[in-house]
Amino acid sequence: MVDRVRLYAAPTTQADADELASWLRERLSVAFEEPPSVTVEERFLDRYATEDLPREFASARVTSPYDRETGSTMLGIVRYEERALEDPTREGGVLYDGLAVQRALNGRLPENDADLSTAHVVLLDRALGTWGDHDGRWHKRVSVLGQPALCSVPGLYEAPAKPEGYYKEQQKHAMLAGDAPPREVLENQVDGDFLIEDDPRTTDALKGYVLGAVHYLTTGEAFCETEGCRLYNAHYHETLVEAQLRDPAFCPEHARRYDPDGRRTDGSAAE
Repeated sequence: MVDRVRLYAAPTTQADADELASWLRERLSVAFEEPPSVTVEERFLDRYATEDLPREFASARVTSPYDRETGSTMLGIVRYEERALEDPTREGGVLYDGLAVQRALNGRLPENDADLSTAHVVLLDRALGTWGDHDGRWHKRVSVLGQPALCSVPGLYEAPAKPEGYYKEQQKHAMLAGDAPPREVLENQVDGDFLIEDDPRTTDALKGYVLGAVHYLTTGEAFCETEGCRLYNAHYHETLVEAQLRDPAFCPEHARRYDPDGRRTDGSAAE
């Protein structure tokens, strides 16, 4: 039983942790007779960083999209990670093994606060990936479920595939100019609804992922299979926008559990 949710802010991103926490409280109040408390905490990497954390991040670096082995603990890489922890605005363009990062952060949870009665949900300003055994490559992810749950804000923009026209324009530019076009050029030229870096819709788009982190710990269900539900694991920007930014917010099953307008007629919450 989850009694408490700790949501850790990512202050260098567009993600508004206070708004996410408020939205989450309202949804959990529908699902639980005694809802878990939801608190907003300072950046996890500030609160629980230790001297060896930079080396663990260095070890979790993905060095090639097609190489399962990760990491480099060369002094220069470790120094980079030290600087990125001290000043997260200097970090960027690096993909990390999400499960390795999760293990590193799990080991830093306070001993008296590490069991599953507390859901730790960490908003991260790092890009995370998981290895795909089915195709032998890394895949960027928005969330890594578990304890703590990780929600990658850059992953929201980078992980789902963009509209087909985006890649066609990218290829056309490369053929004509011999290099990749600046991302902002593509974003302005391509029709289709997708999220871009520092998108003002970031907070709204993250709500389902934050709820999904708590939902997983309380029910064991990783994702909803219904497209359009906020608990759906979208692999394309079109389906992410549909799930997170358009009505209805939930499929019928999860609306009964979480939607304030989906309460049972007798006034009780879904179990």
